[in-house]
Amino acid sequence: MMDCKRALIETTGDIEAAIDLLRSKGAARAAKRAGKSANEGAIGSYVHFDKRTAVIVELNCETDFVAKTDDFQGLAKQIALHIASQAPISVSSEDLPEDVVTRERKVYEEQVKEQGKPDDIASKIVEGKLNKFFKETTLLAQPFVKNPDQTIGELITEISAKTGEKIEVARFQRFQVGE
Repeated sequence: MMDCKRALIETTGDIEAAIDLLRSKGAARAAKRAGKSANEGAIGSYVHFDKRTAVIVELNCETDFVAKTDDFQGLAKQIALHIASQAPISVSSEDLPEDVVTRERKVYEEQVKEQGKPDDIASKIVEGKLNKFFKETTLLAQPFVKNPDQTIGELITEISAKTGEKIEVARFQRFQVGE
């Protein structure tokens, strides 16, 4: 309540600016908690209506109190739904298997070589294509299926700021009939 009052005073009564100020402070607090360990959490799951795709995701936080909140439980379910829909390969680009990254890099290098680009430009094009690949295949970089203006990483940061705790996706598994 006092944070709201201070934000309104700081923004001279502008409610929208106060909301933005509170949101940015919440995100900053969430960033400060990044070094904390997240040993509690919940398992989120989703089974598609056709019973052909299912997802299980481990979402971690710092305390069991937060793990039991509706916001946290809802986040786990939303992330599971997103994974079912978008089929990411890994949580982040750091988690991608090295052989996958190497294979993609070689394909992009061959594509650029075929186009006859100079080496200095070719390396930038390859890096750009790799970054696009990471955004398409890693969970945290993907646009949220229900709100494409927000990535999954930003959604997690938003809920983390709201709960005041570090939240992270530990792992997930997606199952699809025939895969």
